[in-house]
Amino acid sequence: MSEKNNLSGTEKIKVASQGLRGTLKESLTDAHTGAIREDDQALVKFHGMYMQDDRDRREERSRKKLEPLYSFMIRLRLPGGFMTPEQWIGLHHVAGNYSTGTIKITTRQTIQLHGILKSHTKPTISAFNTMQLDSIAACGDVNRNVTCASHPKESPLHEEIYQFAREISAHHLPKSRGYYEVWMDAEKLVETTEEDPLYQDRYLPRKFKIGIAIPPNNDVDVFINDLGLIAIIEDGELKGYNLAAGGGLGTTHGNASTYARLGSMLGYVPKAQALKAIYEVITVQRDFGNRSDRKQARIKYTIDKLGVDAYRAEVEKRCGFSFEPARPYAFTSRKDAYGWSQNHEGKWYYTLFIENGRVVDENNYPLKTGLLKIAETGKANFRFTCNQNLILSDIADADKAIVEQLLVEHQIIKSTDNASPMRRNSMACVALNTCALAMAEAQRYLPTLISKIEPLLQKHQLADEDIIVRMTGCPNGCGRSPNAEIGFVGTSLGKYNLHIGGDRLGERLNTKYKDSLDETGILDTLDNLFDVYVKERSAGETFGDFSQRKWISDNR
Repeated sequence: MSEKNNLSGTEKIKVASQGLRGTLKESLTDAHTGAIREDDQALVKFHGMYMQDDRDRREERSRKKLEPLYSFMIRLRLPGGFMTPEQWIGLHHVAGNYSTGTIKITTRQTIQLHGILKSHTKPTISAFNTMQLDSIAACGDVNRNVTCASHPKESPLHEEIYQFAREISAHHLPKSRGYYEVWMDAEKLVETTEEDPLYQDRYLPRKFKIGIAIPPNNDVDVFINDLGLIAIIEDGELKGYNLAAGGGLGTTHGNASTYARLGSMLGYVPKAQALKAIYEVITVQRDFGNRSDRKQARIKYTIDKLGVDAYRAEVEKRCGFSFEPARPYAFTSRKDAYGWSQNHEGKWYYTLFIENGRVVDENNYPLKTGLLKIAETGKANFRFTCNQNLILSDIADADKAIVEQLLVEHQIIKSTDNASPMRRNSMACVALNTCALAMAEAQRYLPTLISKIEPLLQKHQLADEDIIVRMTGCPNGCGRSPNAEIGFVGTSLGKYNLHIGGDRLGERLNTKYKDSLDETGILDTLDNLFDVYVKERSAGETFGDFSQRKWISDNR
């Protein structure tokens, strides 16, 4: 079992929290500071929030002897990444009233808002509640937002699999009513906490992420999840799922005991047994995960400590049934299908490119306004992808022209069509100015860097290549840079480690190639790499596969 002695500070906070309530009620009423109490900063994550501050203004406020400009990020729980047009309209106005105004689509198919002052947290949560939205367990040491293949055209069975993602999310929610008591004054804080068979009073050692992929498209990056499910469809029927456990991309610079890892295959379970198998995979991590060192607490380390076979055996013992050998499947892509498409029901879908998931009106591009106008027609639902993009979905044939007209009027089709393949395959985490862990820029810088890489692609006649490039401001992997053909990992302001050699399908991680390059170093290095790639690649060989063969494998 997990370490019972020498618990980390966070573990002690969780156990003493009275079902995640802590002293949040008192923290919120303290008008002397924009912050909340230190222990509550750990607990508020379970309610879907992080306390942050504007790092761009730290020095200025320090000179004025003011505390940092504290605010909160609130992230919604949206299993499968779905919103009605009415919910999008409400989100638009909440973002304008309480946050920076930018709607951020995350890499886990949900939405987060930044810059919410402490006094505005309760009104924000209350407003979301009226839209039948919540942020329960969107962060914290619990099962987080469940992702699912985003485009219904992938399979006539998409709706069944999407509904299963919702069921997984609901089944693994914390039982505490603290969220409603703290944020909506639903009732007085209870003196005794609720029974929670899954999380007990200690919750999980670290966060837990689940994703469901529908072959042949690995758009959810299934193997980077703590638990990945691969839908097995035979003769037009969903039979069950292959389960892969132990994925996770976070590392720490200079700490060799931390590493990125892809999930290991546990085996196949019929769909009737899948929910039980998922539950017990989580309970084994709950009981065997490291509770002393949070840097070693993810399931990837638990599996490597126990061994895949031993982990599987413990899950099978708790399930009362055995996993079958994994069933055959094949991924052929890992990207969003931009533009118009039609599913088996005759409904239309338009996938638009949103750079780094930032929905905002800027640079004479009225994206946010255009999406509001589309939502106001009531003609399209909103589906988010794990690549930080948006699908306007479920559009009737008779309504397609109305939606398309608004897409044209607000330059959305033009913006999507004009983006280069590399830009459309790019991704970046939030990083500066709000993330406390960021060492370098990411979403604010990657668009500029790509604009400087694009001439190199033109020079080497690679402009039409679907090269996947991702950037993170630190090694925690939120922008999934370790799982890209070209990955940039921030080390300090303006400096990034360059990683290459990841594959295009999400089945192989990349490897660090150069340390702490500045922009000139990045561009010079990529110029040289592209030159060799064009001259020596095999027919049809991707940049990631070539890089692995040419520069990574030979150096091991």
